Amino acid sequence: MEKGYVQVYTGDGKGKTTAALGLAVRAAGAGLSVYIAQFMKMGEYSEIKALARFSDHITLRQHGLSGFVRGEPDKADVRAAGKGLAEARAAMQTGDWDVVILEEANVAAWFGLFPVEDLLAVIRDKPQGVELVLTGRNAHPDVVAVADLVTEMKAVKHYYFQGVQARTGIEK
Repeated sequence: MEKGYVQVYTGDGKGKTTAALGLAVRAAGAGLSVYIAQFMKMGEYSEIKALARFSDHITLRQHGLSGFVRGEPDKADVRAAGKGLAEARAAMQTGDWDVVILEEANVAAWFGLFPVEDLLAVIRDKPQGVELVLTGRNAHPDVVAVADLVTEMKAVKHYYFQGVQARTGIEK
């Protein structure tokens, strides 16, 4: 069994989720099994539709409630995220998954949807052969410290600041 590493995609630039999902497609193409837990998202995004085509290798679970993006999370948001993290951790331990992606886990911890200590416990308990990927802005310094690979997406220029809204198939 090949060693799996912990990868973190963070920063204020575009591309964190795109990089993780690209890795998921590459892994599926190589015959690996991929488990994706999405935090802070619920709904039928374009990537959900695309990944359904790889359902023989990729499983995606959403653990967000629609509408929460700013401010204090309510108890239902915290419950959904905590349950999702526990489910992803249990899935990672089964040996059924080669790659586990915790999408928006960094920002979920930053917003207090689950304690960063719980996220660190998932990292610490990662089986030897599993590749673990965490995405989201505001990665906690302790998560960055224990990761094997950290990529920070940096916003240099973005058309969003000229009023361009998220476009289907490109940003959503």
